[in-house]
Amino acid sequence: MAAIASIDATQQGPFAAAISTLSADDTITIAAGKKQLAVFRNTTGGSLTATIDGNGGSTVNVPGLGAVDVSAGKAVVVAAGASVAVVLSTISLYCQGVVHITGASGLTMQLFDL
Repeated sequence: MAAIASIDATQQGPFAAAISTLSADDTITIAAGKKQLAVFRNTTGGSLTATIDGNGGSTVNVPGLGAVDVSAGKAVVVAAGASVAVVLSTISLYCQGVVHITGASGLTMQLFDL
């Protein structure tokens, strides 16, 4: 399990943007007060699914919906040869506590702090 470092994207001009290759279970740190963008790339020959799952989420109350189970995490499907991006604040209920990215062995990822 590796901790995926975020990239400060608030810099002026060009900057280094490291690409991490994911294993079966990696972690990311949610930066309070920052908008974060996760970008997944699949260079393999088959579709892969990364699951974003914070260990602090179980059942949450969503206005207009009631109780919603977030304990299984948010699945992000990345087709062969494709890229998928997600702004983590839009799935914040899945990103509570220590956030693991599982099932994504072979995908690459960048985590930008915007």
